Amino acid sequence: MGSLLEYLRRSRTPVQRFDTVGGAHTYAMELTRRAPQVSLTKHGGTSGTLRVNLTWRMRTSDMMGSNVRGGSRSLRDAVRNPLALFKPAEVVGHTQAVSSVDFDLACLYELKDGSRGALQPLGGLHGEFNEPPYIELSGDDRFGTASGEDLYINMDHAEDIARILLYVYIKDGSPAFARADVIISVLTPNGLTIEVGLTDPNPQARACSVAMIEHHRGELVVRREVRYVYGFQSEIDRLFGWGLSWGRAGTAR
Repeated sequence: MGSLLEYLRRSRTPVQRFDTVGGAHTYAMELTRRAPQVSLTKHGGTSGTLRVNLTWRMRTSDMMGSNVRGGSRSLRDAVRNPLALFKPAEVVGHTQAVSSVDFDLACLYELKDGSRGALQPLGGLHGEFNEPPYIELSGDDRFGTASGEDLYINMDHAEDIARILLYVYIKDGSPAFARADVIISVLTPNGLTIEVGLTDPNPQARACSVAMIEHHRGELVVRREVRYVYGFQSEIDRLFGWGLSWGRAGTAR
């Protein structure tokens, strides 16, 4: 697994993986430092619904010594609790005193008419899919399970959208990015999955800008950012010059 991840990081072009699910051809690309951008225009992602998904799980060292990565667990744990061998890794991890960590998916948006705002679970800012801002946040997954959290973007109004900054923050403010594997996936209607892993996290970070979706040279692109901040959403705002007003609780107004 380590050698594969190292290969992906070294690649100069987005790494593609192909699969067939239910007869449908799907493929994935990982955005890296050396290959940070992919065109949605060239991959049929400028119409229909674009889905952004957040999934995460705690790393082995933070699961009280249980070895769950890669599907294996210690012999001692297996003897003490044989049924644990058949539990998904996410379930096991979150039953071992790590459920207090809650990563949330959010975004800053700017429309072509100049209107700007934020969507996030905190403050109940969920947006609208068929009306401005043509973005809707669905659900707040507190346990990092396979379904994760989703953000839906109405790409039939792609020309009305100037830019969207996807970011992740920790609800309780406790730094935990260095203790978890966090992945943002952007899924197009035609089967392309664009993945951005939150690599090389700062142990003190409380929020991270993940990716920007914007028009560039006549195309709509997704560009990797992965920039950590010590503060909260307002610091993400300042980093990219969005210019929103923020309350003390981290809610935009």
